Amino acid sequence: MSKVNLIDNPFPLSQIKGLGPKRLSVLNELNIHTVEDLILYFPIRYEDNTIVNLNEAEDQATVTVEGEVYSTPTVAFFGRNKSKLTVHLMVNQIAVKCIFFNQPYLKKKITLHDTVTIKGKWNRSKQEINGNRMFFNKQSSEEEQYEPVYRIKEGIKQKPLRDMIRSTLNHVTIHEWLSDELRNKYKLESLSNTINALHFAPDKTSLLHARRTYAFTELFMFELRMQWLNRLEKTSDEAIEVAYDLPLVKQFISELPFELTDAQKQSVNEIFRDLKAPIRMHRLLQGDVGSGKTIVAAICMYALKTAGYQSALMVPTEILAEQHAESLSELFGDRMNIALLTGSVKGKRRKLLLEQLHKNEIDCVVGTHALIQDDVQFDNVGLVITDEQHRFGVNQRQLLREKGAMTNVLFMTATPIPRTLAISVFGEMDVSSIKQLPKGRKQIITTWSKHEAYEQVLNQMTTELKKGRQAYVICPLIESSEHLEEVQNVVALYESLQAYYEPDRVGLLHGKMSSEEKDDVMHRFSNHDIDILVSTTVVEVGVNVPNATFMMIYDADRFGLSTLHQLRGRVGRSEHQSYCVLLASPKTETGIERMNIMTQTTDGFELSERDLEMRGPGDFFGVKQSGLPDFLVANIVEDYKMLEVARDEAAELIQSGEFFNDQYNRLRTFIETHLLHMNFD
Repeated sequence: MSKVNLIDNPFPLSQIKGLGPKRLSVLNELNIHTVEDLILYFPIRYEDNTIVNLNEAEDQATVTVEGEVYSTPTVAFFGRNKSKLTVHLMVNQIAVKCIFFNQPYLKKKITLHDTVTIKGKWNRSKQEINGNRMFFNKQSSEEEQYEPVYRIKEGIKQKPLRDMIRSTLNHVTIHEWLSDELRNKYKLESLSNTINALHFAPDKTSLLHARRTYAFTELFMFELRMQWLNRLEKTSDEAIEVAYDLPLVKQFISELPFELTDAQKQSVNEIFRDLKAPIRMHRLLQGDVGSGKTIVAAICMYALKTAGYQSALMVPTEILAEQHAESLSELFGDRMNIALLTGSVKGKRRKLLLEQLHKNEIDCVVGTHALIQDDVQFDNVGLVITDEQHRFGVNQRQLLREKGAMTNVLFMTATPIPRTLAISVFGEMDVSSIKQLPKGRKQIITTWSKHEAYEQVLNQMTTELKKGRQAYVICPLIESSEHLEEVQNVVALYESLQAYYEPDRVGLLHGKMSSEEKDDVMHRFSNHDIDILVSTTVVEVGVNVPNATFMMIYDADRFGLSTLHQLRGRVGRSEHQSYCVLLASPKTETGIERMNIMTQTTDGFELSERDLEMRGPGDFFGVKQSGLPDFLVANIVEDYKMLEVARDEAAELIQSGEFFNDQYNRLRTFIETHLLHMNFD
């Protein structure tokens, strides 16, 4: 294999000598398609084969020892195809008995007075090691002191994969992405040495140093991309100032049937400043469930209307789109023409709507991903709003935004995002936060009950139903599972509640139902045709049902804090007192802690921080299309301080203007198209 430029010319793995079709197929299944994929296929863990002193080893610890064979090994067979090999070693002047089960072939490899290395569990009282591996000529194999372990599939073993990676690393040129100045400043290794050490570190210190270097490189490249995007957004020649009619907007606000909270007013002012500036707005509006983000968005839509521009609001579900379209039409009256565009709008109706949109006869269109279809053309769109934006992939959001060259963009989320994730996921955005609830809203009373209190919880729910209110019952599984038999499933719970109450009063909602079935159930619940909705988490982002005042979350310890909070937010949407009961008998400290935290606070921002600490960034959103970069080594939570340093360094490079010199042409191309294998979709 000839020397190659790893980044410029990644070639197919089939060119690697000795790699046949079967093994190549297995590598492809592991998502390894190129030489670059191969060398960036880092170990999932490392076996520490460092030889230890038995005098210092803990009882029952896994140890690696080296000693001289002083007795001929014996093998005893028992049962069917079972065996026990016994050999005695002298280790640091300690006579040690070593036992290997079902490895009789080792006997032929062991010679009296040879020095061998054994790895296994140490029993101090018996002076015995229950061995699992034996090495011969260990001293000559330095790379096995700290042995990489990879995720593999049937068809390829650890050693051939290690050998393949080692051989490949010897034949490629790895380009350096960090400047010498930056590496010297933070005492970082070259990228070539770093990747080598991540695979074949001679010791733990080298591995930790390599991990630190690669993590910083990933975070720096990511932040460089975020800072660059931010600069492009704010220096776009296509951007314009939105000359909205302030007196008309103020009049509209004054005629609202409620007073805006201070947090809402501040968010409106921040957005309006962006609209007035000669830049394209790129802002995230985050606020707790029920904090009033939609009215902030509505005020912005009206401002755009007074300036002659159209708006678009994209939401993840049809039922949510219908709800928004209905509430906006009611809010604006004859001030604005609101249209609804979802997958259900077809034929002549759709054709007419698209014509009106193209002629600027529609001021605001509310819809699902149907808004990003090619045939949806605006006349003069000036504002694109994406609600529950983390549920859309980056590409989907980009397509909607490109419907208008001068479009201002506002993303909204009811999942309060910790500052840590806001920096990393939305590093290129400005952020507005609404941390107040509207006046008149009562705090949801949250309690935790064990499963044995189920009857009492049902009595509490019945009390609410007798007042004419409605209830949600949430469950983690759709159908029973042999692996989680103790976890209640939604179908069984639905059937038991139908038996307890009248069957017609109970509805069922879960992810395996068709869109039409889901919409039908939600409409029936909204119209109070049913009193109790038994559901999985698909109800997390659902319709606004102010009459629902009670929620029971079954096996609540199975959910993360953010999900529990989002679910709880389905109630407490009126002036009536609402209740949320967490029904759980957690068996772990983490589960108990979650239940206690949920009963102590209803602050979504505080909960999101705690959830991030407990679960890490990968599970925070619960969906792959969160926009969260798929780092190979870096961990956003553990490496947060490093992330902040990387962000500062990236910002300084962008702001200095040096990044736009010819010397950085290659790096600009790389972070735009490659970004160290990060996945942003």
